[in-house]
Amino acid sequence: MAFTGNYVCNNFKLNLAKATHDFTTSTGHTFNMALYTSSATLTASSNNYTVSGEVATGGGYTATGLALTVASGMPLLSGSTVMIDFDDALWAASSITARGAMIYNDTSPLDSSVVILDFGVDKISDVGDFSVVFPPATVTRAVIRIV
Repeated sequence: MAFTGNYVCNNFKLNLAKATHDFTTSTGHTFNMALYTSSATLTASSNNYTVSGEVATGGGYTATGLALTVASGMPLLSGSTVMIDFDDALWAASSITARGAMIYNDTSPLDSSVVILDFGVDKISDVGDFSVVFPPATVTRAVIRIV
């Protein structure tokens, strides 16, 4: 098993200090979610989007994944925690088997990784909807939290 947990990528943390990510909803960058099989090796040290281990193209999935929509009102500050959330992702009428995902900044020339998501087990859609439902944007559960 190549997935070993959920991570905020080290490269993302460094790029925050360089001001290379813009999550504002009206003028921000484009963030994608790419899906990966259990053969992918993705960790906190994964720096950029990669095709290695990505779900096969076809059956409703396209290489590079799906463009995400930054949820309304994001980023949000609550106390000393910054939260970033996205609208849920949906691949309609698809046939996909995925063990995890990478959210990355698809704004050229970055392709810089943001977070790695481990689904825990293979998730499968068989000519049905494949969806990733993000947790509520709270200080303990938001998909991206900077404390």
